Formats: sequence, C-alpha cells, structure tokens
Amino acid sequence: MASSGETTALLGSSSAGDAQAAPFPWKLLLVLYAAAALAWCAVRVLAWAWWRPRRLGRVLRSQGLRGTAYRSLAGDARLTQRLNREARSRPMPLGCHDVAPRAMPLFHHTMKEHGKTSITWFGPVPRVTITEPELVREVLSNKFGHYEKLKFGRLQRMLHNGLGSLEGEKWAKHRRIINPAFHLEKLKGMLPAFAACCTELVQRWEGLVADGQPCEVDVWPEMQNLTGDVISRAAFGSSYLEGRRIFQLQGEQVQLVVQAMHKLHIPGHLYLPTKTNRRMKQIASEVEELLKGIIAKRENALRSGSAAGDDDLLGLLLESNMEHCRGDGSDAARAGITTDDVIGECKLFYFAGMETTSVLLTWTMVVLSMHPDWQHRAREEVLHVLGHTTTAPDYDALSRLRIVTMVLYEVLRLYTPLTALQRQTYKPMELGGVRYPAGVMLMLPLLCIHHDKDVWGPDASEFRPERFAEGVSKASRDAPAFFPFGWGPRTCVGQNFALLEAKMGLAMILQRFAFELSPAYTHAPFPHGMLQPEHGAQIVLRARGLP
Repeated sequence: MASSGETTALLGSSSAGDAQAAPFPWKLLLVLYAAAALAWCAVRVLAWAWWRPRRLGRVLRSQGLRGTAYRSLAGDARLTQRLNREARSRPMPLGCHDVAPRAMPLFHHTMKEHGKTSITWFGPVPRVTITEPELVREVLSNKFGHYEKLKFGRLQRMLHNGLGSLEGEKWAKHRRIINPAFHLEKLKGMLPAFAACCTELVQRWEGLVADGQPCEVDVWPEMQNLTGDVISRAAFGSSYLEGRRIFQLQGEQVQLVVQAMHKLHIPGHLYLPTKTNRRMKQIASEVEELLKGIIAKRENALRSGSAAGDDDLLGLLLESNMEHCRGDGSDAARAGITTDDVIGECKLFYFAGMETTSVLLTWTMVVLSMHPDWQHRAREEVLHVLGHTTTAPDYDALSRLRIVTMVLYEVLRLYTPLTALQRQTYKPMELGGVRYPAGVMLMLPLLCIHHDKDVWGPDASEFRPERFAEGVSKASRDAPAFFPFGWGPRTCVGQNFALLEAKMGLAMILQRFAFELSPAYTHAPFPHGMLQPEHGAQIVLRARGLP
C-alpha cells in the first residue's frame, strides 16, 4: 500500500500526464468566440436590413399609409434611377412650369399612385412624404426638438459642417453668434460688394452687344460666377481673390457629394479608396487650409486693432464671436466657437449663399424670357425707380421694387432651389393623426407643395407673380405655404442676403438689357444639389432699346 507521500506524487504525476495529454483548448475557445461574434453581427445586420424595416412598414401601413414595398437593402434606389432616366430622357415644353414630375419623379409617381402621404424607402429606412402646409410648419417649427435633421456624417462634413447641420445647444450658440452678421444694417454695408460684382457682369455683357448685334450667353455659368464673386467679396472682403479658389473647389465638391449621395445605402462606401472619395477628401483638406489662412490673418488683425473691411461676413462673424466671449454668464456660456467651427460656417456660406442665388437668378431670366409681358413690367418699374443712371441702387431703391419682388417670389415657388427637406423621428411622434415610430424619415417635398393645386389653386403651375401682390401670407389658400428658405427657428439665416443680391442683379440687368430664349435652349430643370438647368440656360441678350 502506497504511503500518503507516494500517493500525492502519483496523483501529481497523473495530473501532469493528463495535462500533457489534453491541453486547454484555447484555439477552440477563440473559434467559439469568433463564431458568437459573427452570429451577433449577423443578427444585428439582419435586424437592421430586414426585421426592422418590415416592422416599421407594418406599423405605418396599419394606419392606412400606402407606398412602395420594401424589397432589399437598396430600398427604392433602382426605381429612382429608372424614373430619373425616364424623366431626363425628354425635355419639357417651353413655357411649361409643371416641373415636379421631371425634377422629383419618384415622389410625384408615388404620391400619384398611393396618395400625398405615402411611403418610399431610402435604403432600409421608411420615408413618408408630408405635403400639408400645416404639418410642414409643425415639423419645421420643431419647438421641442422632436424632429431631427438627418445626419450624413462624413459626407456632410465634406461639404460643410456649419449651422445647417447642427442640433441642440450648439446650434443655438452658433445661431446667436451668426445672427448679428445678417442684421439689416450689416447687410446694407455689404451692398457695395454686391454692386461691384453686378457692375462687372453687366459691363462685360455690354461689351458683347456693343456693336448693336444680339449675343447668345449661357447665363447659368455666368450667374454661378457672379454669385461666387459676391460670396467671395461679401464673406472675405479684401481677401476675395483667395475666396474665389474656395468657390471653385466648393462647386466641384457639391457635384461629387451629389454623386456619393446615390450610394449611401452601400455600407462603408464612403471609406473605400475610390477616385471620387479621394478627391472629396483632397478638396476638403485644401478648402480648410485656405480658410485657416484667411481666418488667422483676420483674427490677428482684429486683435491688433488693424482689421480692414470688417463689414464682410467673416469679420462680422469673428467680431460677434469675440463679443459673445466677452459677454456676461458662465465660462461655458461665454465660450465662443472654435476655428474649425468658423471654417464650417464659411463653407456653408459658399454652399448655401452661392448656389441658391445663382439658380434663382438663372431661372428668373429664363422665366422672364418666356413671359415678355412680365419682363416689360419689371423693367418699367426698375426704370421708374432707378432711372437711367449707371449708379448701383441703394437699399431704399431696392425695397421699392415691388414687381421685381413678386417675380422673384413666384420663381422661387415654381423653381424652388432646394426641392426638399428631410427630418427624422428619434422617438414615437404623432403628426396629422398618424403615429410615427422612431426611425422614420419625414420627406417634405417643397417643390411638390409649391405646385399643389389644393394649396395654390388650379393655376398652381402657371407663372402668376400677382399672387404675391399682398405678400406671402395671402398668396396661398393654406397660408403660409411658401417654404423656399425653410420655416420656423431654422429659417435660412441668409434669406435677406440672397434676396437683396438677387434684386440687385436682376435690376441692373433689366436696366441695361432685353433678353429672350435662344433657339439652343432646352427646358430641362433637374436637381443636382439645387434645381439646375440640365443643359444650360442659353439667352439672347440685346442692348436695351435696340430692335
């Protein structure tokens, strides 16, 4: 019989032998962990791409909403592409302003088939159109933050990360700091920059018709250059030549971002090293470097008290930011916005300020060419108010251009630059008798609303500026239903800037030229970021008073 010591030795020897014979299965454990992780990821992907969309679709359909069926992760991408191809395959008749079927074919088709409040799919996210003006105002008022702006993250930052993309307290702080730069008295100080750019444009055009012969001009790139120069001068003052390069880069960036938007349903697409993604990143870096240089010079000048041209937007923004930092309140409340924030706002100036006014002026010249009677009435008003002087109009003169204002409003209605706005529910919300679960996108098709005969009457798709004779509030049946600059607390802070610039440009053009459509013009409105003339806007210019 073995002693206790021998027994212990034998047991130890036996355990060691067992351990050597059967080592702990670390590899098997890692495989099990990997399998569990993959299974968890698969369940999450399946929930995101299949179970959740179908559940949200059932909730919406159970309340009477109809629309397209959810079939794949791409949502309605294929249907959208097909309808877009069909819409773009044929131009519109000259003089026709019913642009919604061509500019927003998916939503026009879906609302026609399934009703105004209908469902489409943006990838795996249900998207419900909201067209009743009262409900649109409720969504855009957003008093308690119930409806959030969609977040496109990396893609949006490529274009801008300014006021339009912010939420909550950060948005409120930026709005407080930016608002003073757009007060009326500040805008009056920018009129010389507007006038300088418009004068350069009309003088160049006068050179084209100096021999008394009419001249064909594609006014679309002309207006892009004009408004780009206005933004460069108004935003950066004496640094506007540097600003021109930013304008060129931002214009290219808009085109690339629009292309990328069509592929958002592909997970991780923006992180792939494609040619487009590399170029977007390169443009974003170059724009930021240019802006940092301009901002650093201006901040140094402000600190030293030698700042010049502080009536420009950048100077006003930096000055307002410094005033905010010196104000009363806690350290957190007094904290201003960072240099990166200022860069984001400058990029937004370009994106919103340049594009909106350039498409407005372009479509106004096209529409007035289609309606020479209104061109004549607007010109007569301009000549009555401004006379035949070549001096640029001041603010008081621009404010007396009632017919010009009516024309611009009607063009904004018929050819709304930004055709739609989108919001998203982050918690269950009731709107118009429908209870929307969290995670539903609300599509506000502004262009469709502006053409709705139930809102604007049977002549909704006709050019009738007189509908604005008594102002915006009385122009529609369900008033107000005019949303070219949004609505509520997030109304575009630069709308007065854009309208003053458009009035200045249009008045100086009407004063010097008569114009008509060129035989080369094709009427083809289509949204590419903003609602643009797909094949240009060829106009025949004549020096005023010539046959």
